[in-house]
Formats: sequence, structure tokens, C-alpha cells
Amino acid sequence: MHRPVSRLAIVACLGAATLARAEPIGEVDTAFKLIGPNHKVVVEAYDDPKVEGVTCFVSRAKTGGISGAVGLAEDKAEASIACRQIGPITFREALPKQEEVFNERMSLLFKRLRIVRIVDAKRRSLVYLTYSDRLIEGSPMNSLTAVPYGEAAIRVK
Repeated sequence: MHRPVSRLAIVACLGAATLARAEPIGEVDTAFKLIGPNHKVVVEAYDDPKVEGVTCFVSRAKTGGISGAVGLAEDKAEASIACRQIGPITFREALPKQEEVFNERMSLLFKRLRIVRIVDAKRRSLVYLTYSDRLIEGSPMNSLTAVPYGEAAIRVK
């Protein structure tokens, strides 16, 4: 039996960077829709794939209704991020100064939610930025958080 191969599996096979996966934590309805799912705010957790002991929590709008149910809706650009140390911080490998650790589609073709990790070696902190972009025009809406890594040994590429 033939199984479809996901984009993430193809990226992993090609040796490209491993991206974090979203784990749903909870959601709240923000507007009732008579047909299709309600508009909502979803909360998801992302474990940094290269930094053990750091999880990022992201809240973002999810469009409901018929267009949301069939995947044609464009979610709003607003998102909020809070990353926290959830255990001892260890680095699985050398980190680039800046790297995208997650991206997810927010519309059928053009819009993506992105999370970027920036290493601030001077302040011994990992800075996480979330924003959305579009093929033609991105949004300046963004959210930022930082996690100090203290005395953990880090190598920056």
C-alpha cells in the first residue's frame, strides 16, 4: 500500500534542519458560527528540537466557519509566544546564530506562522520570535520571548 510522504519527512531525509512540531494544549471559542467550527484561539506547545529543556507556548487565532472547516480560511496574523525552561538546558548540537525552528501554514497558499531562535551569546540567552509572513506582503505583528541558558555549554556556528 502506498503511503503519502509528508513535507517534514522529506526535509528530514534530505538532512535539512529538523523543525519543531505543534502539540495542542487547549483552545477557547471566540465567536459562534452556526455552520462549521467556531472561531477560536488555540494554544500549542513546541519543544525546541535542538535545545533540550526549552518549550515554547504559542497562542494564535484560528478561523472557523465553513471556510475554516475546509481549510480555505486565512487565519489572522496575531500570535503570542512564551518560551520557558522546563528542565535542565542542554544543546544537542552547535546552534546557528539565527534559525527557524517552526513554521506552519495559516492560509491555503500564501501565509505562514514562523518561530525563529536567535542566540544572544553576550547575554547567555535564547531569544524566540514569532511572526507571520505572506508571499507578497508580511505582517509587522510579532511577539518575542527569551530564555536564559546560564552556564550551559553552547557552541554557536
